[in-house]
Amino acid sequence: MPILNNTPQEYYDGNDYGNYQFISLTDIINQFMFIYVGGDKIIAKAKRLDVAFHAQRALAELSFDTFKSHKSQEITVPATLQMTMPHDYVNYTKISWVDSSGVKHLLYPTSKTSNPYSNPLQDANGEFKLQAVGTVIQNTPHIVLDTEYKDVLVGMNVTGSYIPENSTVIATSNSSGITTISIGFINAAGTQTFSLPTESNDGTTLTFTKTDGSLFLPHKESYIVENLSWNTTDYKITGTASELADIKIGMILYNDNFPIGTVVTNVYTTTIVVDQLPDIASASIDSDKREITFVSPDLIDTDTWTSYKSTDTSENNVDDYKDDTYWPNPGRRYGLDPQHAQANGSFYIDQLNGKIHFSSNVSGKTVILDYISDSLGTEGEMQVHKLAEEAMYKYILHAVLSGKAGAPEVIVRRLKRERFAAVRNAKLRLSNLKIEELTQILRGKSKQIKH
Repeated sequence: MPILNNTPQEYYDGNDYGNYQFISLTDIINQFMFIYVGGDKIIAKAKRLDVAFHAQRALAELSFDTFKSHKSQEITVPATLQMTMPHDYVNYTKISWVDSSGVKHLLYPTSKTSNPYSNPLQDANGEFKLQAVGTVIQNTPHIVLDTEYKDVLVGMNVTGSYIPENSTVIATSNSSGITTISIGFINAAGTQTFSLPTESNDGTTLTFTKTDGSLFLPHKESYIVENLSWNTTDYKITGTASELADIKIGMILYNDNFPIGTVVTNVYTTTIVVDQLPDIASASIDSDKREITFVSPDLIDTDTWTSYKSTDTSENNVDDYKDDTYWPNPGRRYGLDPQHAQANGSFYIDQLNGKIHFSSNVSGKTVILDYISDSLGTEGEMQVHKLAEEAMYKYILHAVLSGKAGAPEVIVRRLKRERFAAVRNAKLRLSNLKIEELTQILRGKSKQIKH
């Protein structure tokens, strides 16, 4: 019975080219259960679920250093100098930029910098505190601060002299560069009641903290927009186009009339759409409170990353080596470090945030990321090259038998050796060495090098 189930004409009329060199993981599992599992086989009994697990582990392990990596992604590096890792990224094999002729220029990783975790907000003494100075009036929940504070948001805890315990910010308003806050309590049912200071005092230092106890990390963007309108029957907020120009999808809004955590889902000219309804319409509140603070969910760039991306890197100082201007220090070229002796650019990987950061001279260029995947990202990727099919069987066979209680150790050791040999053969086969190509390259050995 032939393996191919279509004619040559059907193959060329379709678009699934070159697929004959692969076998699906489902076929690997089916054939393993048929050939290696049975009463008179080396494995008398095995659950299909166990075989499927070890088959996926075999596929992942062999993908790392045995199978050829066919995964790549091309992007144009934006002004942010960042590239998001692909969804099935495990490790990179090569990162390069492409010139106008389509030729790759290899980028090299830099080990002299990184993107550390965001710097928490600090005061003048270096303490991780968000503080403000305000005028406290006895039995009045409204406190006028000394300037505008965009970082003071609804829902924060507030402490200070004459401020009752467990007080939170329940409302903010801004006018003429001055922030006014209202403090109160929010019970388990979500009902707000005002918190009344016990005495009056000018110049009271207030400390604001997050309700979950975490440090305050400054956000990349924060805007206070006034004179907005909304109602309780739809999810739209209206303003003027100029006021809403900086508002972006994904921003979190803070206003005492909207639930905490309300997110912007769309922005178009004079209209903002949010994902939660307010409890009070703007027409029912004072005009000076018809404002909303919009905060970006992204944290502000660290000083380290800001300095790295804004610096004119040494790779930009390309020289023709015809004079001594490139080597101003005593010793001339003696001190050249080969790892920096290239003008292509550099990068480093921020594993925590899943970003690849590039040096400034790569901005606007087309970059290709060649990377390794575990081949388990999607159903269509779960396939094995036929040159490594035997290695898959040996890997699964050893894994299944070694996990069985009472399995003869001599057979387990034998299968381990067979697995090692099969994986080695797969590496050699997939290395794709051709004697004619090697011969052509080695002809360069006889080429005279002029000094």
